[in-house]
Amino acid sequence: MDDHRNPNNFRAPLAYENTPFLQGPEGRPLRILAEYMEPLARFRREKIQDTVVFFGSARFRSRSEADSALETLEKYGAQPKPPEEQLKRAKMAVEMARYYEDARRLAFMLAEWTRTIQSKRHRFVVTTGGGPGIMEAANRGAREAGGKTIGLNIALPFEQMPNPYITPALNFEFHYFFMRKLWFAYLAKALVVFPGGFGTLDEAFEILTLAQTQKLAKRITVLIYGREYWNKVLNLQALAEYGTISPDDINLFHFVDTPEEGFELLKEQLTINHLESNHKPKDKTPEIAKTMP
Repeated sequence: MDDHRNPNNFRAPLAYENTPFLQGPEGRPLRILAEYMEPLARFRREKIQDTVVFFGSARFRSRSEADSALETLEKYGAQPKPPEEQLKRAKMAVEMARYYEDARRLAFMLAEWTRTIQSKRHRFVVTTGGGPGIMEAANRGAREAGGKTIGLNIALPFEQMPNPYITPALNFEFHYFFMRKLWFAYLAKALVVFPGGFGTLDEAFEILTLAQTQKLAKRITVLIYGREYWNKVLNLQALAEYGTISPDDINLFHFVDTPEEGFELLKEQLTINHLESNHKPKDKTPEIAKTMP
């Protein structure tokens, strides 16, 4: 039997409930806006005023994991010996595990200190890209100190999963790299750059460029952690010598080598620049705290 019902009797979906539209090219501006507004709403709800961002390699393991992996490899038993290159990488993983433990320790010290700050909102919350490695270490250290901790993850083809130490209400996943970078910079009062690869370099130089060009409109402390690693990977002093940056740009960051050294510098700079009542730096950045109800 033919259906003679008038198609005009059926309601069309509301635009904001039209999934094909929202996920199509015409919905891209709305998706971008959502990656700004949804985190903004959550940060307001969780009373987050500002952050300290940790960058670093996602490939580093904790000391116990790296030691266990090397031990398993060396005890290959009756099987053929592991390839020399594989054994070399496992030994290097043990050596680099010290940065995981240092990030964990530094984040612990920072979060422990921030819990003593009298404020209606959470100050200098440890923030990472939300994945494994240094990100996990920093989230873990802050969590162990009883502090809130933020993870700004990114949807990737190889499934970078959020680490288990992120505060659940502050666990984010982004589609757009540039929106994720906005949230790294938007609330940051300090940046700690641990040894890392392309992603770490990209994120660190993004913040340094914003600071160099005064686009942050706020004082930000940048710590480069691990002279031994970074002096082999980068020659930042050469940039000044060749005239590609100003000699004063070298002062945009500080090298540190221990969690204690890093913490004391962070505590000093954050106190001077953002806590002392008699120090009011010119700051036009629209912080979330200024827009909270």
